[in-house]
Amino acid sequence: MPYYYGYDPTYFLILIGVVLSLMASARVKSTYAKFSGVRSLSGMTGEETARRILSFAGIYDGKIERVAGNLTDHYDPRTKTLRLSESVYGNSSVAAIGVAAHECGHAIQHDRSYAPLKIRSVLAPVASFGANLSWPLILVGLLLGGSGILIQIGIIMFAVAVFFQLVTLPVEFNASKRAIGMLSDTGILYSEEVPKARKVLGAAALTYVAAAATSILQLLRLLLLFGGRRDDSR
Repeated sequence: MPYYYGYDPTYFLILIGVVLSLMASARVKSTYAKFSGVRSLSGMTGEETARRILSFAGIYDGKIERVAGNLTDHYDPRTKTLRLSESVYGNSSVAAIGVAAHECGHAIQHDRSYAPLKIRSVLAPVASFGANLSWPLILVGLLLGGSGILIQIGIIMFAVAVFFQLVTLPVEFNASKRAIGMLSDTGILYSEEVPKARKVLGAAALTYVAAAATSILQLLRLLLLFGGRRDDSR
């Protein structure tokens, strides 16, 4: 195979993935920057938004914390804690409110036992383990003269990580849908502001789509390179 002579014709798959990731990252940064400068008419901060939405949804045992960083917002189902980044927690922009509402969407999913979220939670440790171990196994398999078993196990582990990212997509889309609905129902954003928040969440969703697409391309590359191998030790 040309792969062994320093030339890998499947590198274009990696290049496509890199381009997709860069485009998605640039889109979310520019969109967030644009609407982070637009103050909401209600003047509510991200933290106040989260409290109102959780209360409106009947969730009274959830915690809200400030976390360091920018766009490091996330919901921890283990402790029922919604963590908002410094740029969201005390910010009253449309972008900050949209992000806070999105994380509330995850809290509501957890409270309502949303099936894809439960599946993702179960897969998370397995996917993390598989993603970390897949490449070492493939490399060791190559160093051992192309051990088909190790390479195939590595590919399977990587495939589990890809499946996890695919399951993540409906979870994120649904959280954004819930967020937009809550922003409208609670009156946190006025009707003319909702499309702006939707654009912020739509741009953020692209990063998950790009990540999934990149992983699929990488899996395809692995299958093209090693999928047809058989264990030479047999």
